[in-house]
Formats: sequence, structure tokens, C-alpha cells
Amino acid sequence: MAINAEQIKELREKCGAGVMECRNALMDSNGNVEKAQEILREKGLVKAAKKAERETVQGIVESYIHTQGRIGALVELNCETDFVARTDAFKELAHNLAMQVAAMCPLYLSEEDRPAECEVEAENACLLLQPYIKDLSKTINGLIIETVAKVGENIRLKRFARFELGG
Repeated sequence: MAINAEQIKELREKCGAGVMECRNALMDSNGNVEKAQEILREKGLVKAAKKAERETVQGIVESYIHTQGRIGALVELNCETDFVARTDAFKELAHNLAMQVAAMCPLYLSEEDRPAECEVEAENACLLLQPYIKDLSKTINGLIIETVAKVGENIRLKRFARFELGG
């Protein structure tokens, strides 16, 4: 089946993968953009799993202030190189994570950090398990994995803090 440049462009805009990756996924899916997206998503998960053990010593601290300065959040997001830390995709992820912390008030980073006696459901208490506020079909962990697939490096959310006036 012949794949045209318009199909490749459409798929790239949806998922951010490279031209050849998009072309190959479209070839494998006989031109079906939705199937191609799924193929790329699965490949991204595999790539992210392979990178999960890599050391993350670079990154950024991102802040987000909401409600006329009454709520604020800080996140430390780490990656492998300073090159990736300066990319728009990485900065956008950090900003979205800080916004998530401000909006959803998580208590813990992951389920491993959550004490057994915690009465709040894990999906609400743990930041990595929370539904992403901009797309409820994704979790925060899923959002991070998508970005790992885009930038090609391991990304780790190290820590966060949330501040609320009078809290």
C-alpha cells in the first residue's frame, strides 16, 4: 500500500514520532492512522521500559502558581542529559505535572510511598496513578512514558511540593 506524505504528517502531529517511524507504522497498519498510533504507542512503551533503569541526573525544577497566588506547586523532573532538559516536550511535561499537583493535591508520589494505613484511594493519593487533568484517559505515569518515547531518554519525577495559603 502506498503511504502519502499527508498521512505521515497527520500521524506525526498526533503522536510526535519520527517520519520513518510513522511511515513504518502506517505501512504495518495498511494506512490506518488509529492502528498506526496504537503500534507507535506500544513501541513507545517498550522503549520506555528499556530506559527505566538509566540514571537521571539532569532536569529542571518547575513551578506553577494558581488562583491569584493562593496555590502553588513545585516539581523536580529529572532526565539523563541537559539537552533533553532544555527541550520543549520536557519543559511542557514539567509544567503539566506542576499544574496537576496544584489542581489535584496528591499526598504521595507513588504507591510505594503510600503507607498501608492511608485511607485515601491510591488513585487519588498517588500522583503517578492520578488521571491526567487535561486528558482523563491517561494517568500521570502514562503521560511520563509518552514523553520518554518522544525524547528518547529516561524521565523520572523525583519529588513535588504543594503550597496553599492558610493550609
